[in-house]
Amino acid sequence: MEWTKNYKIKNGNRPFCFSVVYLAVPETATPVLLGTPPRGGRVRATEAQLEFSWTSVYVEEHEETTTLVRAADAAVRAAFAAADHVTGHQFTSDLGVLAATGRWASAGPLHAVAAARENWLARRTEQLGDRQVVDTRYDTDHVLTGTSRRLVDVCGELRLEVTQPELKGTSMTALHRLWLEKRSAEARERISVLNLRHSLSTALVALRATNRITWTGLFDVNKMLATGAHGAFDWLAAPTFTALLDRKPT
Repeated sequence: MEWTKNYKIKNGNRPFCFSVVYLAVPETATPVLLGTPPRGGRVRATEAQLEFSWTSVYVEEHEETTTLVRAADAAVRAAFAAADHVTGHQFTSDLGVLAATGRWASAGPLHAVAAARENWLARRTEQLGDRQVVDTRYDTDHVLTGTSRRLVDVCGELRLEVTQPELKGTSMTALHRLWLEKRSAEARERISVLNLRHSLSTALVALRATNRITWTGLFDVNKMLATGAHGAFDWLAAPTFTALLDRKPT
């Protein structure tokens, strides 16, 4: 979820965008190796091999915050009903902002958000592979050696390419303001794609942490995003974005 921050007012953060990604991988005794062996036998991860489905929600006006929160609660309920693992990066923050917003926005009881919070708190009592909630900020120490747990740094250490061209020369706050005040569709799409990349990379990190998948070399999340969300956002066809897809791995 993305939200505007207001540190001067208690519970002043205001959510305006969220996304949910569903990834399905086969049940196997060993991690699924992404990619197929080319001639010579070396395995290279191919981003198009792992299909995903997704939902993206963005407010049109400030007044739609209540609708957004209710939609997020429904999305949380659906995810817990359908998925073996539900993941987020510092998932507790998303749930906390939703709960606080739900109270002042008169969104009614957010039962799924409350249940998810209890599940998050109880996750440490289970083995990692058995947990329904896997928080990629707190539950990934065993696959990392660095100290930073920022998502971009976690992805960098695990060799996930997550370059964010959406923020080049601007900020998420400025983009959101540009959408609300100027109705810039590109600004809204840039944030939506940024948020969707966060969801997708978090899912990949969680699957790696639970020993469900692995990859060799650099795995390009932008290429996977371009394939899985093709045609949904004009931004994915913009030169600034497509220039990333032609770069050779380093």
